[in-house]
Amino acid sequence: MKYISIFFVALVAFEHIYFMILEMFYWDKPKGLKTFGLKLEDAKTSKTLAKNQGLYNGFLAAGLIWAIIEKANFDKIAIFFLLCVSIAGLYGAYTTKKIKLFFIQSVPAIIGLLLILLKF
Repeated sequence: MKYISIFFVALVAFEHIYFMILEMFYWDKPKGLKTFGLKLEDAKTSKTLAKNQGLYNGFLAAGLIWAIIEKANFDKIAIFFLLCVSIAGLYGAYTTKKIKLFFIQSVPAIIGLLLILLKF
């Protein structure tokens, strides 16, 4: 387990903690509205869905943190959760037509995957 791989796994975990906080607590607040490009009325009607989505992001972060803590199985656990994040980012970018989402969510996870697979 190399430090650069751990760094990218931690980076993706912290991103997902941030996403969780935005979606669960700031969805219909100025920060959430600006981040997600929402109108207040739309945010209020979708708030429950956003909280659910935030919870899933929290689970992804928890899995990545688990990978760091569980040193003996770091590669296996991290690869699984980084694949989940990569696929979620690809799907999110495709369905929302926001390529920026791919670069924010999937690219760091893909870099982490490559570093683990290449033993960095």
